[in-house]
Amino acid sequence: MPDLLSPESSNAAPYSVSELSGALKRTIETAYDHVRLRGEISKVTRHSSGHVYLTLKDDRAAIDGVVWKGQVSRLQTQPDYGLEVIVTGRITTFPASSKYQIVIEQMEVAGVGALLAQLERLKQKLHAEGLFAAERKRPLPFAPRTIGVVTSPTGAVIRDILHRIRDRWPCRVVVWPVVVQGDQAPPQVIAALKGFERGEGVPRPDVIIVARGGGSVEDLWPFNDEALARAVAGLTVPVISAVGHETDTTLIDYVSDRRAPTPTGAAEMATPVLGELRAFTADLERRRQGVMSRLLEVRRERLALLARALPKPQDLLDAAQQRLDYAAHRLTGGLMANLNAHDNAFGRTAARFRPGLLERPQRLKAEQLAQLVQRLDRAAARKLALTERHARLPVLETRLREALGRAAAKKGERLPEFGARMTQALARLTAKKGERLPEFDRRLGEAMTRTLSLKAERLRALDQVRVSLNPDRPLDLGFARVNRKDGHLVTSPDGVADGEILELTFKGDRRLDVTAGHSAAPKAFAAPKPTKPEQGSLF
Repeated sequence: MPDLLSPESSNAAPYSVSELSGALKRTIETAYDHVRLRGEISKVTRHSSGHVYLTLKDDRAAIDGVVWKGQVSRLQTQPDYGLEVIVTGRITTFPASSKYQIVIEQMEVAGVGALLAQLERLKQKLHAEGLFAAERKRPLPFAPRTIGVVTSPTGAVIRDILHRIRDRWPCRVVVWPVVVQGDQAPPQVIAALKGFERGEGVPRPDVIIVARGGGSVEDLWPFNDEALARAVAGLTVPVISAVGHETDTTLIDYVSDRRAPTPTGAAEMATPVLGELRAFTADLERRRQGVMSRLLEVRRERLALLARALPKPQDLLDAAQQRLDYAAHRLTGGLMANLNAHDNAFGRTAARFRPGLLERPQRLKAEQLAQLVQRLDRAAARKLALTERHARLPVLETRLREALGRAAAKKGERLPEFGARMTQALARLTAKKGERLPEFDRRLGEAMTRTLSLKAERLRALDQVRVSLNPDRPLDLGFARVNRKDGHLVTSPDGVADGEILELTFKGDRRLDVTAGHSAAPKAFAAPKPTKPEQGSLF
């Protein structure tokens, strides 16, 4: 009988190793061309070619996996060590090492706990890089002219934001529509933020609101994307995050400049209230007008005081006119008296000379008369000039009043400038004083704390003194206080007569009457008995 196990007895053609590996590869890929697999990532290797190699395991087995370069960027969740995921792909073999592996096409986190663990690791990473630091937060503009909103164009979120902005601060609102859920949400939101930053086809906004309604952790997960968080941190335009409800927290809440509890709260945070600003402006205008009115009134009072200090023009003219009249009245008599005096002197002098010599004195007298006439003419001209000046006094008075009015008006024109400068100075002084208020408050709190501590210590010391000086304190230790019936305290047995009734006071204000007496027996106290009035010896 031939040996069936010998090579000569077998009719089957032998497989080569490559043929067997190819057959196994086709069989496995045909049978497991679509597989969903759940496991924990235990090893991740990112090759320089862009492929990602990893290992999935559970408590009893492990399988190798690969993510080709073109599929890595489209994964919903990036592979990370220790992350529990659900992957979708196909099973294949690697003939070079006789191993089977799964080619991963999709990857998602398995369970909320794993999502939160991954989020916590990412938060620690970004926090270590300083993206959450308070000093890098940008201040929001006080009165924005353009507000950019990145959200879904449908739903209640955009309607709430637009309605709130329209009620508070009507301004230009530019909406960049994006999807806010799923794998496409992060890249679309990043594109919207960069578009607003560069002003691509839209006005560059003064502030950006990223908004979405509430939902589960999985629904809000696109806003925990690392690339989105880094894009928000890299913007120069302030960003307000309004994702989910007040209790929901996403990664962009930490990197954005402000976090709003709701989309409506984001609209309120980004805009002031126009009515309040108008009321504030009206109050400032009222205060400015009040200050200007008070300043004008003070200037008027000062001008009136200065005007009262000056003499009246009419009084000056009247005094000058009176002096002129007095001088003119005396001028004629003085000239005649002078002429007579000279004539008499001339006569006396001429009598002493010959008749021929009288012609010269006459000529001299004629010259003197001519000089006197000239002087009279000049005096009359001066009087006429004074009269003309007196006639011009009303005109000069009118011009003086007009000049004073123009000066006052010119000063009044500068009053608004003085008011603005005074307002600015008051604002600077108020701001400077306001900056010192926290320091004063802190110092006041420390001073009050120290004062209260000192008062408390002093109160405790006084209470200890009070307790130590309390006359009833020895009674708590078992002692008794001895008083006479008239209330005087007995401090010594000297001066206590035999048979004198004393009063003993014990703890609890309990009193006992005893009778004093001298005896050889030890000192004792005897309580009174109802039937026998005698008492025992006290001393």
